[in-house]
Amino acid sequence: MKVLIVASYNSGKFSPFVLEQVDALKEQNVSFDFFGIQGKGVRGYLRCRQELLTKIGEFRPDIIHAHYGLSGLLANLQRKVPVVTTYHGSDIHSGGMLLKLSKMSMRLSKYNIFVSSKLLEMANYRKGNATVQACGVDFDKFIVLPKEEARKQLDWGLDEKCVLFAGAFDNVIKNSELAKEACELIPECKLIELKGYSREEVNLLMNACDCLFMTSHREASPMVIKEAMLCGTPVVSVDVGDVKEVIGNTNGCFIVNRDPKEIANRLSDAIKFSIEKGKTNGRERIMELGLDNRQVAEKIVNIYKKILKC
Repeated sequence: MKVLIVASYNSGKFSPFVLEQVDALKEQNVSFDFFGIQGKGVRGYLRCRQELLTKIGEFRPDIIHAHYGLSGLLANLQRKVPVVTTYHGSDIHSGGMLLKLSKMSMRLSKYNIFVSSKLLEMANYRKGNATVQACGVDFDKFIVLPKEEARKQLDWGLDEKCVLFAGAFDNVIKNSELAKEACELIPECKLIELKGYSREEVNLLMNACDCLFMTSHREASPMVIKEAMLCGTPVVSVDVGDVKEVIGNTNGCFIVNRDPKEIANRLSDAIKFSIEKGKTNGRERIMELGLDNRQVAEKIVNIYKKILKC
C-alpha cells in the first residue's frame, strides 16, 4: 500500500507528530512519500495544486492522507485518489472561513479523523465516515529518567522549583500571561519556556522539571501532555481539549480553573509530589488509553484498508 502525506511545510519541516506517525505506519508495511505545502492561506495552498497533481502522477499513491483541513481541501481538488483527512484543532477552533473550508474538506474526503471528541462536536459532522482518534506518542523517544540525572545533564540545581510551560511564551493561544501570574505566587518558582528544542532535549526537560504546566485558551489533543505523562512528569492544566480525559485519575496530575491562586496551589502540590514521590504512573495511563504510536498506526491502517475495499 502506498500513501502520500500532504501537510504544511511552511516551517521548513513537517510536524513531529506527522513524522512519528509515519514511522509507526511504516512498521505496518505501508510505503510513504511526502508533499509539503509551502504557502499560507487559501491562495497559498491553491498555488500548490499543480505541483501536487504532478507528485500524485509520479508516486501513484493508493491513498492520500492529509493533515489539517486546508491540506485536506487541497488534496481533494483531485478525485482519482481517495483522501483521508486528520483535523488537529486550529482548522476547527479558528471558526470563520477556515472552518467552512475544513467542512468542505470533510464532505469531499473519503474518511475523516478528529483528534478529540470535542473537536468532532465543534465540527458538528454527523456522517458515518469519521472517527475520533488522538495522535499516538513515541514510547521509545519519551522515556522516564531520574530527575537528578536529567538536571545534572542540564547543569540545573537539584533544589530548584522548575515548571515547564507547554509552549512558547509568544504564542498567544498558549496564554503565558496566566502562567506567569500563577508562578509569581510561588516563591523561587522558575517557569521554563518550551521553544526551540529537539525531541531528545524535550524528553530531558520533561524529566528534569517538577511538572508540565498548560494554560492554553484552546487545544484539541495536545501532544505535550501525553509526552509528559510518558516521562512520568506531573501535569497541571486548565480543562482544555482532551486533557482531562487523558490524565484521568493519574496521581500527581491536576485540572484547574483559570484562577491564578488556585493554579498556584495545584502547582505547589505537583512540585511537592515530584520532590516526595518522584514520577507519576502516567506512562501506564497512556498505554491504557491505547495511545502508543504503534497501536494508533494499526487503527489507521485498518481505515486505509476499509477505504480501499469500498
